[in-house]
Amino acid sequence: MAALATLLTTTAQKTTLRGTLEDCPEGTAVVLNLTSGQTLVPHDTLRLDAKGAYRATLDIDRATFVVLTLTVPRSPMVHAILLPGENVTMNLQYVPQINHIQVVSSRGSENADIYRRFNNMIGEATLNPELRDDLPGQIEELIARNTSCLMSAFIVTIFDQNFDSYAPLYKELRDSLAPRYPDNDFVIHLNDLLRGQIIQGMEAPEISLPDANGIVRNLSELRGHVVLIDFWASWCKPCRMENPNVVRLYKKYYKDGFKIYSVSLDNNRNAWVKAVEDDGLVWPHHVSDLRGWQSAAARTYGINSIPATVLISPEGIVAARNLRGADLEKALHDIYGH
Repeated sequence: MAALATLLTTTAQKTTLRGTLEDCPEGTAVVLNLTSGQTLVPHDTLRLDAKGAYRATLDIDRATFVVLTLTVPRSPMVHAILLPGENVTMNLQYVPQINHIQVVSSRGSENADIYRRFNNMIGEATLNPELRDDLPGQIEELIARNTSCLMSAFIVTIFDQNFDSYAPLYKELRDSLAPRYPDNDFVIHLNDLLRGQIIQGMEAPEISLPDANGIVRNLSELRGHVVLIDFWASWCKPCRMENPNVVRLYKKYYKDGFKIYSVSLDNNRNAWVKAVEDDGLVWPHHVSDLRGWQSAAARTYGINSIPATVLISPEGIVAARNLRGADLEKALHDIYGH
């Protein structure tokens, strides 16, 4: 707590960002922008000296996100996170054929070094389309190796549209950065995305719902077994199409201890019970509060589309989400070895 209090009461310190800019049209200047929400606010125009060098000095008391642009049409951007008292160098090269500013080298900042590597990955993949398929994996690895670096919280936003696939990475970043930067906009963004999410590696929240006979069946009763929580409904055609595969896998692995805990998002008890019978869902744990999308379990697990599944380890830990078809079969094969 003392370290946190010190961080929050830091006084403004003189911070320098400098470097060179190569291969730009004559008269080009570097514009240093700050951010206000989603808007860039020009803070200073940095004229290049005879050697193509620029320099900016800021008095800051916390991690500050800045964006460098050029005085050229459709200017590309370079991003930096500056910490109080740093003396950061970022040497740049304008690459107009791909509308990119490459960070050629950097010194004085871990954030700048991480960004340089990210920036170079983007530039190389833009110039060489054959590299694009590997780009997401390379970026993910870069972030995973630098979860204590605030710049990683900016870079990870490239995955926001595919958040579910990268949620564990977001959580690892948030857990690493939040104690040091609780009020940082990027850390707040991580918190907002993770709020209410069921993430691989966390303990599965309890579900206590009645079966068709009104008997409450708790998810925790199945602790000690691999459990598939299956969110479905009688009216959901994709769910009904997936049910034969779920039945087949249950029959293959139930002697190994595999359990299924089915949560119906039905409103109609008779339709739910009939679908269980018609589809041959022979396992005993079928529950529903008959509240449809307002189901308590669906809200706890953040379910907004079905079919949806959560695979739970014998220790009650979330092992995977949304496994179906061949992916579910492979996961169970890996667990049980046959």
